[in-house]
Amino acid sequence: MAGSVQTSPGFDLQPSAQQVPTATNYITDFNFLSQYLPDTYEKEFERYGNRTVASFLRLVGAEMPSNSDLIKWAEQGRLHTKYVNCSSGAAAAQGTATITVADVLDPNRQNIGLTAGSIAIRVGNTVMISDNAGSGSNKGVVTLVDTAAGTFNVAYYEGTGQAFGNTATLTVFIYGSEFKKGTNGMAGSLEASDEIFENSPIILKDKYAVSGSDMAQIGWVEVTTENGAAGYLWYLKSEHETRLRFDDYLETSMLEAVPAAAGSGAASATGDAGNKGSEGVFYVVENRGNVWSGGNPNVLGDFDAVIQRLDKQGSIEENVIFVDRQFGFDVDDMLAAQNSYGAGGTSYGLFDNDEEMALNLGFTGFRRGYDFYKSDWKYLNDPTMRGGLPSGAGSGKINGLLVPAGSTSVYDQILGKNAKRPFLHVRYRASQTEDRRYKTWITGSAGGAATSSLDAMEVNFLSERAVCTLGANNFFLFQE
Repeated sequence: MAGSVQTSPGFDLQPSAQQVPTATNYITDFNFLSQYLPDTYEKEFERYGNRTVASFLRLVGAEMPSNSDLIKWAEQGRLHTKYVNCSSGAAAAQGTATITVADVLDPNRQNIGLTAGSIAIRVGNTVMISDNAGSGSNKGVVTLVDTAAGTFNVAYYEGTGQAFGNTATLTVFIYGSEFKKGTNGMAGSLEASDEIFENSPIILKDKYAVSGSDMAQIGWVEVTTENGAAGYLWYLKSEHETRLRFDDYLETSMLEAVPAAAGSGAASATGDAGNKGSEGVFYVVENRGNVWSGGNPNVLGDFDAVIQRLDKQGSIEENVIFVDRQFGFDVDDMLAAQNSYGAGGTSYGLFDNDEEMALNLGFTGFRRGYDFYKSDWKYLNDPTMRGGLPSGAGSGKINGLLVPAGSTSVYDQILGKNAKRPFLHVRYRASQTEDRRYKTWITGSAGGAATSSLDAMEVNFLSERAVCTLGANNFFLFQE
């Protein structure tokens, strides 16, 4: 009989952080009319376990300084030339033709042609020309090039002439060259094409404040936080939780940040003029990488489509897929189904099914052309973050992210030379006199501070950083 998880009782989304002391964050049950004091547990119970969600960038990236408001880097362009939006001025069966190139570089970097007027085809190149509808193809040698008009003349090798009509949309790529005896060399040369990308750091801030009077309040319950802080002073718990929350925001901002569009409310908001945003990982992969939508890939045929796309990109051997819980189940079920005994038994692995052995129904990875390692991503499961988003085409729900493993070589402006960098890494503002990676300072006149006449302790947090997503064409975003 099929069942389902009931909606009530559900998980608690009531915020624990309050801006003022209330009955929920101080123990105030002092009733001297009661005959007996309440029997209390001395230690606070950690009912949600580890509540932090930051871990992703620590696993796959690194942090390094930058001393500029703008971070720029160059990524290699394609080595070979291919155009996918061309047309022929000749009719079928003609021995020669004038080919017009109408390609433009699309925003997703999937086409690799240049704008018309700067075609990279030269006299003497040998080319293959194919009808995009699959009706035929030819090979020929280029006899004339008009770069201003974006056209070239071709003489076909086939005696039957052009295999398609003059209304066909064509794909052209260069595969070599041929010259007659005693002729001059290749006319013209090609310049290497680099793509320049940039990102800007954003400033993150937070603050925790407690008055001197409240600091004298001692709670009844021993409190603790994920970073090991413990004690009976409740305000210390709040300060540590503010710090943990800020640590989470340092990562989630690098994932979720988007640039402020010209004329947007963020760019022109009163009192916040100059907010420019930043390009987070999700934004970059969605715009310059690869996107899978319409449900999780849950059969080998789906992953074959992913692999075939990766073949057209950097062909990086090892990749890690960070998944939410359902995506993880889908991958496990897909791999289990490959076992011929999976339908009638539970022999998923190469082991003897001993009655006292715990059966492992999960997988950590698989190989199919490339190595794929699977890792659960708490951020996608947490109900107070992305785990609470509804499913749907417009919900923005993300089920997983494929990240290439290893590093790539880039030119580092600070070092003045090429350096190895992880595909994902964070740059923070720093100089010899100011390090803005993670600043924290205490102001006020309470708690040991003596910087002002304010009868309170204020703990301030600040960071200025941006994430660099190198080779976004090797990433895959899995979303609704």
